[in-house]
Amino acid sequence: MSINSFWGHTYMQEKKFRKLMEKSIEGTLTDDEQQLLNEFQVRLAAKSNQPHFESESQKKYLKDSTWADISKHLNSTQKVKNWKLVSAVAAVFLGVITVSYIYWSPTGGKLNSIDENAITLELDDGTVKVLNEGSVVDVFDKSGAVLGRQNKSKLIYEGTEAPVEKLVYNTLNIPHGKTFEILLSDGTIAHLNAGSSLRYPIQFLEGKNREVYVEGEVFLDVAKDSLNPFIVNVNDINIRVLGTQFNVQAYPEDSVTAIVLVEGSVGLYERGKIYQEDTATMLAPGFKASFNPINKKFTKEAVVTNTYTSWMDGELVFRDMSFDNILKKLERHYAVTIINENQKLSKVKFNASFGKVSLDRVLENLKIYHGIKYTINKDIITIN
Repeated sequence: MSINSFWGHTYMQEKKFRKLMEKSIEGTLTDDEQQLLNEFQVRLAAKSNQPHFESESQKKYLKDSTWADISKHLNSTQKVKNWKLVSAVAAVFLGVITVSYIYWSPTGGKLNSIDENAITLELDDGTVKVLNEGSVVDVFDKSGAVLGRQNKSKLIYEGTEAPVEKLVYNTLNIPHGKTFEILLSDGTIAHLNAGSSLRYPIQFLEGKNREVYVEGEVFLDVAKDSLNPFIVNVNDINIRVLGTQFNVQAYPEDSVTAIVLVEGSVGLYERGKIYQEDTATMLAPGFKASFNPINKKFTKEAVVTNTYTSWMDGELVFRDMSFDNILKKLERHYAVTIINENQKLSKVKFNASFGKVSLDRVLENLKIYHGIKYTINKDIITIN
Protein backbone atom coordinates (compact mmCIF):
# COMPACT_ATOMS: atom_id res chain seq x y z
CA MET A 1 0.00 0.00 0.00
CA SER A 2 1.52 3.33 -1.07
CA ILE A 3 0.90 6.85 0.08
CA ASN A 4 0.84 7.92 -3.58
CA SER A 5 -2.20 5.76 -4.28
CA PHE A 6 -4.13 7.67 -1.61
CA TRP A 7 -2.79 11.15 -2.34
CA GLY A 8 -4.31 11.37 -5.82
CA HIS A 9 -7.95 11.35 -4.73
CA THR A 10 -7.89 14.57 -2.70
CA TYR A 11 -11.55 15.04 -1.89
CA MET A 12 -12.10 11.50 -0.63
CA GLN A 13 -9.14 11.46 1.81
CA GLU A 14 -11.43 12.05 4.81
CA LYS A 15 -13.19 8.71 4.26
CA LYS A 16 -10.02 6.68 3.68
CA PHE A 17 -8.15 8.08 6.66
CA ARG A 18 -11.24 7.92 8.88
CA LYS A 19 -10.89 4.15 8.57
CA LEU A 20 -7.20 4.29 9.48
CA MET A 21 -7.96 6.57 12.43
CA GLU A 22 -10.62 4.18 13.74
CA LYS A 23 -8.36 1.14 13.34
CA SER A 24 -5.48 2.95 15.06
CA ILE A 25 -7.67 3.84 18.04
CA GLU A 26 -8.87 0.23 18.20
CA GLY A 27 -5.30 -1.08 17.91
CA THR A 28 -6.02 -3.16 14.78
CA LEU A 29 -3.76 -1.43 12.24
CA THR A 30 -1.66 -3.74 10.08
CA ASP A 31 2.04 -2.99 9.61
CA ASP A 32 1.35 -1.64 6.10
CA GLU A 33 -1.46 0.59 7.35
CA GLN A 34 0.72 1.93 10.19
CA GLN A 35 3.46 2.70 7.68
CA LEU A 36 0.96 4.51 5.48
CA LEU A 37 -0.20 6.60 8.42
CA ASN A 38 3.38 7.43 9.35
CA GLU A 39 4.29 8.34 5.77
CA PHE A 40 1.31 10.58 5.50
CA GLN A 41 2.20 12.38 8.73
CA VAL A 42 5.73 13.04 7.45
CA ARG A 43 4.39 14.23 4.10
CA LEU A 44 1.91 16.52 5.80
CA ALA A 45 4.53 18.05 8.08
CA ALA A 46 6.71 18.79 5.06
CA LYS A 47 4.11 20.99 3.41
CA SER A 48 4.97 24.65 3.88
CA ASN A 49 1.69 26.20 2.76
CA GLN A 50 -0.97 26.95 5.33
CA PRO A 51 -4.59 25.85 4.69
CA HIS A 52 -6.95 28.37 3.13
CA PHE A 53 -10.49 28.24 4.43
CA GLU A 54 -13.28 30.33 2.99
CA SER A 55 -14.49 31.24 6.47
CA GLU A 56 -13.95 30.59 10.16
CA SER A 57 -17.25 28.72 10.25
CA GLN A 58 -15.94 26.30 7.63
CA LYS A 59 -12.80 25.70 9.71
CA LYS A 60 -14.88 25.19 12.86
CA TYR A 61 -17.19 22.75 11.06
CA LEU A 62 -14.26 20.57 9.99
CA LYS A 63 -12.73 20.54 13.48
CA ASP A 64 -16.06 19.85 15.19
CA SER A 65 -16.81 17.07 12.75
CA THR A 66 -13.42 15.47 13.38
CA TRP A 67 -13.67 15.51 17.16
CA ALA A 68 -17.27 14.31 16.97
CA ASP A 69 -16.10 11.21 15.14
CA ILE A 70 -13.26 10.64 17.57
CA SER A 71 -15.60 10.83 20.55
CA LYS A 72 -17.87 8.18 19.06
CA HIS A 73 -15.04 5.66 19.07
CA LEU A 74 -13.80 6.26 22.61
CA ASN A 75 -15.01 4.14 25.48
CA SER A 76 -15.32 5.88 28.82
CA THR A 77 -13.36 3.06 30.46
CA GLN A 78 -10.28 3.49 28.24
CA LYS A 79 -7.02 4.18 30.06
CA VAL A 80 -5.44 7.62 30.01
CA LYS A 81 -2.45 6.41 27.99
CA ASN A 82 -4.75 5.87 24.99
CA TRP A 83 -5.27 9.61 24.74
CA LYS A 84 -1.71 10.00 23.46
CA LEU A 85 -2.60 7.71 20.59
CA VAL A 86 -5.87 9.52 20.01
CA SER A 87 -4.14 12.91 19.94
CA ALA A 88 -1.53 11.73 17.45
CA VAL A 89 -4.08 10.18 15.12
CA ALA A 90 -6.38 13.17 15.44
CA ALA A 91 -3.57 15.51 14.42
CA VAL A 92 -3.00 13.50 11.27
CA PHE A 93 -6.72 13.29 10.57
CA LEU A 94 -7.16 17.04 10.94
CA GLY A 95 -4.35 17.46 8.45
CA VAL A 96 -6.05 15.07 6.07
CA ILE A 97 -9.25 17.09 6.15
CA THR A 98 -7.29 20.28 5.55
CA VAL A 99 -5.62 18.77 2.49
CA SER A 100 -8.91 17.29 1.32
CA TYR A 101 -10.39 20.73 0.76
CA ILE A 102 -7.50 22.35 -1.07
CA TYR A 103 -6.00 21.70 -4.47
CA TRP A 104 -3.29 22.91 -6.83
CA SER A 105 -4.49 25.21 -9.61
CA PRO A 106 -3.67 23.73 -13.07
CA THR A 107 -2.50 27.13 -14.29
CA GLY A 108 -0.12 28.51 -11.73
CA GLY A 109 0.39 26.04 -8.89
CA LYS A 110 -1.34 28.36 -6.41
CA LEU A 111 -3.18 26.75 -3.54
CA ASN A 112 -6.93 27.27 -3.75
CA SER A 113 -9.82 26.26 -1.52
CA ILE A 114 -12.66 24.00 -2.59
CA ASP A 115 -16.03 24.50 -0.98
CA GLU A 116 -16.85 21.51 1.22
CA ASN A 117 -20.29 21.35 -0.43
CA ALA A 118 -18.89 21.26 -3.97
CA ILE A 119 -19.33 18.37 -6.39
CA THR A 120 -15.89 17.77 -7.85
CA LEU A 121 -14.56 15.99 -10.93
CA GLU A 122 -10.95 14.84 -10.70
CA LEU A 123 -9.36 14.29 -14.12
CA ASP A 124 -6.74 11.68 -14.94
CA ASP A 125 -3.94 14.26 -14.70
CA GLY A 126 -4.98 15.30 -11.18
CA THR A 127 -6.79 18.47 -12.20
CA VAL A 128 -9.87 19.08 -10.05
CA LYS A 129 -12.93 20.76 -11.52
CA VAL A 130 -15.89 22.02 -9.47
CA LEU A 131 -19.29 21.18 -10.99
CA ASN A 132 -22.04 23.75 -10.46
CA GLU A 133 -25.36 21.90 -10.32
CA GLY A 134 -27.14 24.61 -12.29
CA SER A 135 -24.71 24.59 -15.23
CA VAL A 136 -25.13 23.21 -18.75
CA VAL A 137 -21.57 23.12 -20.09
CA ASP A 138 -19.01 20.95 -21.86
CA VAL A 139 -16.29 19.41 -19.72
CA PHE A 140 -12.78 19.70 -21.18
CA ASP A 141 -9.43 18.21 -20.31
CA LYS A 142 -6.26 20.35 -20.07
CA SER A 143 -5.59 20.02 -23.81
CA GLY A 144 -9.05 21.36 -24.68
CA ALA A 145 -10.58 18.06 -25.80
CA VAL A 146 -14.20 17.50 -24.81
CA LEU A 147 -14.55 14.80 -22.16
CA GLY A 148 -18.29 15.04 -21.65
CA ARG A 149 -21.14 17.39 -21.01
CA GLN A 150 -22.75 18.48 -17.77
CA ASN A 151 -26.50 19.03 -17.83
CA LYS A 152 -27.23 20.40 -14.36
CA SER A 153 -27.18 17.40 -11.98
CA LYS A 154 -26.13 14.94 -14.67
CA LEU A 155 -22.77 14.27 -16.32
CA ILE A 156 -22.87 12.74 -19.81
CA TYR A 157 -19.96 10.94 -21.49
CA GLU A 158 -21.90 9.18 -24.24
CA GLY A 159 -21.05 10.47 -27.72
CA THR A 160 -17.84 12.29 -26.74
CA GLU A 161 -15.05 13.11 -29.21
CA ALA A 162 -12.54 10.79 -30.94
CA PRO A 163 -12.01 7.35 -29.36
CA VAL A 164 -9.10 6.87 -26.96
CA GLU A 165 -6.38 4.25 -27.30
CA LYS A 166 -5.83 3.75 -23.60
CA LEU A 167 -8.01 3.93 -20.51
CA VAL A 168 -8.27 7.44 -19.06
CA TYR A 169 -10.01 7.63 -15.69
CA ASN A 170 -12.02 10.43 -14.08
CA THR A 171 -13.33 10.41 -10.50
CA LEU A 172 -16.65 12.02 -9.57
CA ASN A 173 -16.92 12.97 -5.88
CA ILE A 174 -20.26 13.83 -4.26
CA PRO A 175 -20.30 15.75 -0.94
CA HIS A 176 -22.73 15.36 1.94
CA GLY A 177 -26.25 16.57 1.28
CA LYS A 178 -26.22 16.01 -2.49
CA THR A 179 -26.73 13.31 -5.11
CA PHE A 180 -25.69 13.17 -8.77
CA GLU A 181 -26.16 11.12 -11.93
CA ILE A 182 -23.69 10.13 -14.60
CA LEU A 183 -24.15 8.55 -18.04
CA LEU A 184 -21.04 6.57 -18.98
CA SER A 185 -19.74 6.17 -22.52
CA ASP A 186 -21.33 2.71 -22.92
CA GLY A 187 -24.79 3.92 -21.91
CA THR A 188 -24.56 2.73 -18.28
CA ILE A 189 -26.30 5.08 -15.81
CA ALA A 190 -24.93 5.56 -12.30
CA HIS A 191 -26.74 7.40 -9.49
CA LEU A 192 -24.37 8.51 -6.72
CA ASN A 193 -25.65 9.05 -3.18
CA ALA A 194 -24.26 11.70 -0.82
CA GLY A 195 -20.67 11.17 0.33
CA SER A 196 -19.87 8.78 -2.53
CA SER A 197 -17.42 8.59 -5.41
CA LEU A 198 -17.14 6.78 -8.72
CA ARG A 199 -13.89 6.26 -10.64
CA TYR A 200 -14.54 5.37 -14.28
CA PRO A 201 -12.98 5.54 -17.78
CA ILE A 202 -14.09 8.46 -19.96
CA GLN A 203 -14.40 5.82 -22.68
CA PHE A 204 -14.36 2.04 -22.42
CA LEU A 205 -12.10 0.06 -24.77
CA GLU A 206 -13.36 -2.61 -27.15
CA GLY A 207 -12.42 -6.10 -26.05
CA LYS A 208 -11.71 -5.01 -22.48
CA ASN A 209 -13.78 -5.42 -19.32
CA ARG A 210 -15.72 -2.29 -18.39
CA GLU A 211 -14.30 -1.61 -14.92
CA VAL A 212 -15.34 1.07 -12.43
CA TYR A 213 -14.54 1.71 -8.75
CA VAL A 214 -17.15 2.60 -6.12
CA GLU A 215 -16.94 4.19 -2.67
CA GLY A 216 -20.10 4.92 -0.67
CA GLU A 217 -23.44 4.14 -2.32
CA VAL A 218 -24.20 3.92 -6.03
CA PHE A 219 -27.14 2.55 -8.01
CA LEU A 220 -26.09 1.19 -11.42
CA ASP A 221 -28.23 0.54 -14.48
CA VAL A 222 -25.68 -1.28 -16.62
CA ALA A 223 -25.94 -1.27 -20.41
CA LYS A 224 -26.02 -4.77 -21.92
CA ASP A 225 -22.85 -5.86 -23.71
CA SER A 226 -22.26 -9.62 -23.80
CA LEU A 227 -18.72 -9.23 -25.18
CA ASN A 228 -17.51 -6.77 -22.56
CA PRO A 229 -18.51 -7.64 -18.97
CA PHE A 230 -19.02 -4.77 -16.53
CA ILE A 231 -16.95 -5.10 -13.34
CA VAL A 232 -17.59 -3.04 -10.21
CA ASN A 233 -14.67 -2.88 -7.76
CA VAL A 234 -15.84 -2.07 -4.22
CA ASN A 235 -13.90 -2.70 -1.01
CA ASP A 236 -12.72 -6.33 -1.04
CA ILE A 237 -15.03 -7.66 -3.75
CA ASN A 238 -15.83 -7.48 -7.45
CA ILE A 239 -19.30 -7.52 -9.01
CA ARG A 240 -19.50 -8.94 -12.53
CA VAL A 241 -22.50 -8.14 -14.72
CA LEU A 242 -23.48 -8.04 -18.39
CA GLY A 243 -26.55 -5.81 -18.08
CA THR A 244 -28.60 -5.28 -14.96
CA GLN A 245 -29.82 -2.91 -12.23
CA PHE A 246 -28.44 -3.07 -8.71
CA ASN A 247 -27.54 -0.99 -5.67
CA VAL A 248 -24.13 -1.08 -3.95
CA GLN A 249 -23.68 0.22 -0.40
CA ALA A 250 -20.20 0.41 1.07
CA TYR A 251 -19.85 3.42 3.36
CA PRO A 252 -17.03 3.47 5.96
CA GLU A 253 -19.45 2.80 8.84
CA ASP A 254 -21.01 -0.25 7.14
CA SER A 255 -19.65 -3.50 8.58
CA VAL A 256 -20.52 -5.35 5.36
CA THR A 257 -20.64 -4.48 1.67
CA ALA A 258 -24.25 -4.88 0.51
CA ILE A 259 -25.50 -5.49 -3.03
CA VAL A 260 -29.23 -5.44 -3.77
CA LEU A 261 -30.27 -6.75 -7.19
CA VAL A 262 -33.33 -5.20 -8.83
CA GLU A 263 -33.07 -6.73 -12.31
CA GLY A 264 -30.82 -9.16 -14.18
CA SER A 265 -28.06 -11.27 -12.63
CA VAL A 266 -24.68 -10.61 -11.03
CA GLY A 267 -21.74 -12.74 -9.93
CA LEU A 268 -19.88 -11.78 -6.77
CA TYR A 269 -16.30 -12.79 -5.93
CA GLU A 270 -13.34 -11.60 -3.86
CA ARG A 271 -11.02 -8.92 -5.23
CA GLY A 272 -7.83 -10.38 -6.63
CA LYS A 273 -9.41 -13.67 -7.64
CA ILE A 274 -10.35 -14.76 -11.15
CA TYR A 275 -14.07 -14.84 -11.87
CA GLN A 276 -15.48 -18.36 -12.25
CA GLU A 277 -19.22 -18.84 -12.55
CA ASP A 278 -19.19 -22.15 -10.67
CA THR A 279 -17.49 -20.61 -7.61
CA ALA A 280 -18.90 -17.06 -7.69
CA THR A 281 -21.86 -16.11 -5.49
CA MET A 282 -24.74 -15.57 -7.92
CA LEU A 283 -27.52 -13.16 -7.02
CA ALA A 284 -31.09 -13.19 -8.32
CA PRO A 285 -33.50 -10.21 -8.49
CA GLY A 286 -35.14 -9.39 -5.17
CA PHE A 287 -32.17 -10.56 -3.12
CA LYS A 288 -29.48 -8.82 -1.13
CA ALA A 289 -25.95 -10.15 -0.77
CA SER A 290 -23.70 -9.03 2.10
CA PHE A 291 -19.95 -9.60 2.18
CA ASN A 292 -18.27 -9.85 5.58
CA PRO A 293 -14.62 -8.74 5.26
CA ILE A 294 -13.64 -10.61 8.44
CA ASN A 295 -14.71 -14.13 7.52
CA LYS A 296 -14.67 -13.46 3.74
CA LYS A 297 -18.17 -14.91 3.37
CA PHE A 298 -21.23 -13.86 1.37
CA THR A 299 -24.73 -14.21 2.80
CA LYS A 300 -27.97 -13.79 0.86
CA GLU A 301 -31.53 -12.88 1.84
CA ALA A 302 -34.76 -11.90 0.10
CA VAL A 303 -35.59 -8.18 0.48
CA VAL A 304 -38.01 -5.52 -0.72
CA THR A 305 -35.67 -3.80 -3.16
CA ASN A 306 -37.23 -0.32 -3.05
CA THR A 307 -36.27 -0.13 0.62
CA TYR A 308 -32.67 0.06 -0.58
CA THR A 309 -33.20 2.27 -3.63
CA SER A 310 -35.60 4.87 -2.18
CA TRP A 311 -32.65 7.19 -1.50
CA MET A 312 -32.74 8.13 -5.19
CA ASP A 313 -36.12 9.77 -4.52
CA GLY A 314 -34.74 11.60 -1.50
CA GLU A 315 -36.30 9.23 1.04
CA LEU A 316 -34.72 7.81 4.19
CA VAL A 317 -35.35 4.16 5.07
CA PHE A 318 -33.44 2.24 7.76
CA ARG A 319 -33.79 -1.46 8.42
CA ASP A 320 -32.20 -3.23 11.41
CA MET A 321 -29.56 -0.49 11.62
CA SER A 322 -27.62 0.63 14.68
CA PHE A 323 -28.30 4.11 16.04
CA ASP A 324 -24.70 5.19 15.36
CA ASN A 325 -24.98 4.13 11.71
CA ILE A 326 -28.29 5.94 11.36
CA LEU A 327 -26.68 9.12 12.69
CA LYS A 328 -23.83 8.86 10.17
CA LYS A 329 -26.31 8.50 7.32
CA LEU A 330 -28.32 11.47 8.62
CA GLU A 331 -25.09 13.50 8.73
CA ARG A 332 -24.41 12.58 5.13
CA HIS A 333 -27.96 13.13 3.90
CA TYR A 334 -28.46 16.53 5.56
CA ALA A 335 -24.81 17.73 5.55
CA VAL A 336 -24.67 18.32 9.32
CA THR A 337 -22.56 17.13 12.27
CA ILE A 338 -24.23 14.92 14.88
CA ILE A 339 -22.57 14.20 18.24
CA ASN A 340 -24.05 11.28 20.16
CA GLU A 341 -23.56 11.65 23.91
CA ASN A 342 -26.08 8.92 24.70
CA GLN A 343 -23.82 5.89 24.38
CA LYS A 344 -26.57 3.54 25.59
CA LEU A 345 -28.24 4.02 22.20
CA SER A 346 -25.12 3.56 20.07
CA LYS A 347 -25.57 -0.13 19.25
CA VAL A 348 -29.36 -0.29 19.55
CA LYS A 349 -30.91 -1.22 16.21
CA PHE A 350 -33.87 0.60 14.70
CA ASN A 351 -36.31 0.37 11.82
CA ALA A 352 -37.48 3.72 10.46
CA SER A 353 -38.95 5.25 7.30
CA PHE A 354 -38.94 9.02 6.95
CA GLY A 355 -39.73 9.77 3.30
CA LYS A 356 -38.87 13.25 2.02
CA VAL A 357 -38.81 15.22 5.26
CA SER A 358 -36.68 17.88 6.92
CA LEU A 359 -34.05 17.05 9.54
CA ASP A 360 -36.21 18.79 12.16
CA ARG A 361 -39.02 16.34 11.37
CA VAL A 362 -36.68 13.35 11.67
CA LEU A 363 -35.37 14.52 15.04
CA GLU A 364 -38.87 15.18 16.34
CA ASN A 365 -39.97 11.69 15.30
CA LEU A 366 -37.01 10.19 17.13
CA LYS A 367 -37.91 12.27 20.16
CA ILE A 368 -41.60 11.32 20.13
CA TYR A 369 -41.30 7.61 19.37
CA HIS A 370 -37.96 6.75 20.99
CA GLY A 371 -37.59 9.34 23.76
CA ILE A 372 -34.39 10.81 22.29
CA LYS A 373 -33.37 14.27 23.48
CA TYR A 374 -31.30 16.62 21.37
CA THR A 375 -30.05 20.19 21.04
CA ILE A 376 -29.22 22.13 17.86
CA ASN A 377 -26.47 24.73 17.52
CA LYS A 378 -26.43 25.90 13.89
CA ASP A 379 -25.45 22.79 11.91
CA ILE A 380 -24.25 20.75 14.89
CA ILE A 381 -26.78 18.46 16.59
CA THR A 382 -26.03 16.88 19.96
CA ILE A 383 -27.93 13.78 21.09
CA ASN A 384 -28.23 13.80 24.91
